[in-house]
Amino acid sequence: MISPRYFFDQLKGHDLTFYAGVPDSLLKDFCAYVTDNTSAKDHIIAANEGNAIALAAGYHLATGKAGVVYLQNSGLGNCVNPLTSLTDKEIYSLPLLLLIGWRAEPGRKDEPQHRKMGRITLSLLEVLEIPYAVLPENEEEAKAAVQKAAEHLNNHKTPYALVVREGTFDSYSLKTKQETHFPLVREEAIKLVASLLDKDDIIVSTTGKTSRELFEFRKATGKGHHQDFLTVGSMGHSSAIAVGIALQKQNRKVYCFDGDGALIMHMGILSTVGKLQPVNFNHIVFNNFAHDSVGGQPTAADAIDILEIAKGNGYKAVFRAETAEEIKGVLLKMKQETGPMLLEIRCNKGARKNLGRPTQSPLENKKQFMEFLQKESS
Repeated sequence: MISPRYFFDQLKGHDLTFYAGVPDSLLKDFCAYVTDNTSAKDHIIAANEGNAIALAAGYHLATGKAGVVYLQNSGLGNCVNPLTSLTDKEIYSLPLLLLIGWRAEPGRKDEPQHRKMGRITLSLLEVLEIPYAVLPENEEEAKAAVQKAAEHLNNHKTPYALVVREGTFDSYSLKTKQETHFPLVREEAIKLVASLLDKDDIIVSTTGKTSRELFEFRKATGKGHHQDFLTVGSMGHSSAIAVGIALQKQNRKVYCFDGDGALIMHMGILSTVGKLQPVNFNHIVFNNFAHDSVGGQPTAADAIDILEIAKGNGYKAVFRAETAEEIKGVLLKMKQETGPMLLEIRCNKGARKNLGRPTQSPLENKKQFMEFLQKESS
């Protein structure tokens, strides 16, 4: 295994000192070290992976140096456009080092939403004509891999990728932590909201622990999972899925269980909501100011006002709640009024160590959910 400090120092030795990216569970130890040892202007947790590529491009244009962009391999899809139309040798020829967490590497067990990308990660890099190496787990060999990557960046002025297997980095705990002191953790808030909704209401939940906690709540109460679409992949798109359903099922209330990181990742959907005004759309944002599912790195939610952004995009009503009583009061209003509406629930990050994963396959979830949507509201 590689010490995060050792790897950080190797990159620094080649003047690779600027970082931008979206947190990944396989890279969380290294990213935590970067957070603790890099200034705010030289380490940016981006809204999405495409943004991170662009930030590194701007850094190079301003300094002449290459930056490091870290991401989970699922985020490669968000990078294809800037990698082919911005940094590519046939366009601007901009150097950057991609540090890619290899979820669902062939031969390793992982969740369904990661398997396709895990299988095609290396071939996708080849299609994009980006040279790469799988980062060795031995420190001396890793040093040589960084040396080779740096030589490519200097000589060819184009992207190079280091693909990181699970368990490559030694553990490192984040020292720079943002503490919150709200009454509820996300799981408590999810249970409360779900328990207060009507049996005909439709729920679309975002990727990561939000969907896992909703699934566990349904399992514990024995009420089935037909009411919920668990968006296990495609981070940031659950709200658009919910809007697409709301527009076609206008006699049913649709609730999107979103997270702050997911909301920020593809915030453009808010303008679509404002333009189309789906009266049955209710956007619930469980805001714990962190990428909680992939290591707890902070989001930009502490620097923005989600309610003002929603209002500016045309949401009819916006609310904020922290306590159970506040949540109950707001949900009562949302049931009685027409939307689109947004409720921000501020809560603490963290999850149970024994939190399970959905035992139902995505295809099974889809089938039950679609059957539920076809039933008329009673």
